[in-house]
Amino acid sequence: MTTSATADADPVDRLDPVLLHHIVNTLGWPGLRPLQSSAIGPLLDGEDAVLLAPTAGGKTEAAAFPLLTAMARNGWSGTSVLYLTPLRALLNNLQPRLHAYAQWLGRTAALWHGDTAEAERRRLRCEPPDILLTTPESLEAQLISVKTDHALLLGGVQAVVVDEVHAFAGDDRGWHLLAVLERLQRLTGRRLQRIGLSATVGNPNELLAWLQGSARGRTPGQVIAPGVDTGPAATTAERQPHTAEPPLGDIELDYVGSLPNAATVISALHRGEKRLVFCESRRQVEELGQALRARGVTVFLSHSSLSAAERLRSEEAFGQARDCVIVATSTLELGIDVGDLDRVIQIDSPATVASFLQRLGRTGRRPDSTRNCLFLATSHESLLQAAGLLTLWGRHWVEPVTAPPGPQHLVAQQLLAVALQRHKLPAADWHEEWNGLAPFDASARPVLEHLLTQGFLEQDSGIYFIGEQAEKRFGRRHFMDLTASFTAPPQFTVLHGRAEIGHTDPALLVEEHEGPLRLLLAGRSWHVTYVDWRRHRVFAEAAESGGVAKWQTGTVRGLSYRLAQAMREVLLGADPAVGFTRRAQAGLVELRETEGRFAHPEATLITRSGRDVRWWTWAGFRANATLTAWLADAVDPLQRPADFYVRLRHDLTREDWDQARNTPRKDELPQVTAAAVRGLKFSAALPDDLATSVLAARLADKDGADAVLSRRARWEIEPV
Repeated sequence: MTTSATADADPVDRLDPVLLHHIVNTLGWPGLRPLQSSAIGPLLDGEDAVLLAPTAGGKTEAAAFPLLTAMARNGWSGTSVLYLTPLRALLNNLQPRLHAYAQWLGRTAALWHGDTAEAERRRLRCEPPDILLTTPESLEAQLISVKTDHALLLGGVQAVVVDEVHAFAGDDRGWHLLAVLERLQRLTGRRLQRIGLSATVGNPNELLAWLQGSARGRTPGQVIAPGVDTGPAATTAERQPHTAEPPLGDIELDYVGSLPNAATVISALHRGEKRLVFCESRRQVEELGQALRARGVTVFLSHSSLSAAERLRSEEAFGQARDCVIVATSTLELGIDVGDLDRVIQIDSPATVASFLQRLGRTGRRPDSTRNCLFLATSHESLLQAAGLLTLWGRHWVEPVTAPPGPQHLVAQQLLAVALQRHKLPAADWHEEWNGLAPFDASARPVLEHLLTQGFLEQDSGIYFIGEQAEKRFGRRHFMDLTASFTAPPQFTVLHGRAEIGHTDPALLVEEHEGPLRLLLAGRSWHVTYVDWRRHRVFAEAAESGGVAKWQTGTVRGLSYRLAQAMREVLLGADPAVGFTRRAQAGLVELRETEGRFAHPEATLITRSGRDVRWWTWAGFRANATLTAWLADAVDPLQRPADFYVRLRHDLTREDWDQARNTPRKDELPQVTAAAVRGLKFSAALPDDLATSVLAARLADKDGADAVLSRRARWEIEPV
């Protein structure tokens, strides 16, 4: 690919010659992209790396080509590369591409996840592929399975690629991933090369350090992001992280007032184009899909409660069609190929700039096209949120990725998982399984003692092994529940004959309703004919119209400090540098007239309306929950934390306020409910007080709360 006199200095020439031949002649590429070229040297030298580039920036090839070269050059055999992603659908999408690249060198790439048939798993156990595409949960299932020869299947692993690494790092799946990788290193007896791929991240250097895990034997690492500033950022609540995607593109904000109005706009605009519409809930996806079908639009749906077959049919049909719409939740946010899109439409607003960047990156892939997104706000609050989000985006700001604090529940899970994997765990060096990775190290002893006391683990002659309580709590289906780091709300499977349509919330099945029970699923109406309560199945027949879509989220939702502050700035007059329709302009004028009186450029406001006293912090859910705990003597004890204000005591005097504000109890954490503790996966394996403290620490935002307290509070005496 390079014929100049400086070819010896070109990193491309380090790739395997057969690989280079196919890049030029099979793919027809004239050259590699900057990221792909820059990654060759560090990855061939065995360095850890985070590869940062916009969506569709060629990150998969940037990792695959050097690793395939190393595989051929160093004679790696068996499964030598693991490719991990957060979604099965993304694995399904990537496998044909990676297998094609691997075959150029006589190698293979295969899938193993929850949908993989047992016959295929048996084949892979006997004939391990060179590249194994899987999820962390399936990887751990392989480690604890008595059917798997761990040394044969995984003993030859040399490198691990973590796609969409930011999606792991920000929640418990990241802690689970790190712990499983440390155990895999113990199995292989070598330090594994770790490569993370990400399209949007605010703190790439910190993300790299996180991905590298334990400090023992850590190899050199670097962030590879040509053309992107990856220098250190501030660490305060006002930090300005970096983004791989500058605020470029055709962005427009519209206010439509309702979901049916959004359907009308979508059906009338951009006819003949392929449109991807993102919604913020499964219910919105279903209702919008039904409304679009009623308006004669060819529409496909994708969300997590549809069956895998139903989602695949939608994605394949959408990829082949032209004048159509696919309506989705974030299931289509992470890199899944749905063909050449013309337009992205966003209903209301995502909660993060990073999510918006992922969605925006689905467009503008053709040489003659630009990235674009049309926001359709269905309420004044969502209009304000979208304007705030776009204000942050216009400043090149994107959220830093930080691991949730205190994963003691996963420490318990990992202790049980290792006891299953090894059948017996030596009491003398149990913590060495994770190579000193905190908090899975000796500091986890209180959790270990609780597991022993409660019978989850038993001890005999210096050996720990699985106890009766672990069998009772997590032993179902050969301990498969033990491999997932998150809890999903219970759902019932909906069947039309033998065909699985998807899943619905059981609460919907017991609610009072007039007439026959009808569900809305896959954008179609279904008449419920029978409910099998024991097997959690719903049998249904197609209906002409009607139906309800409903699911529990299982998580607390709320805005971040930074986004709530940006919304306050919009009320005070800041306009994002995007296009506005007349309706959106009129909506913002109305918001500034009605809600703008609760925002002040230099202070927070305290307002009173009868017995309702509110402190308008504009600090977001977590910071307000933290302030409620810190200023407990001044706040209304019956309130629920909100995004924009804290409700104060109706009899609060200024003296009481000054006392509470000047002496905040900063060692206090937000309160959590017993129901929230029960919803924490593996909380049953923790002492109650420890499980509560895990959730309380995750609910807190001390930086945001401190930033609010640093500002003057202005009392508005007159009723509002």
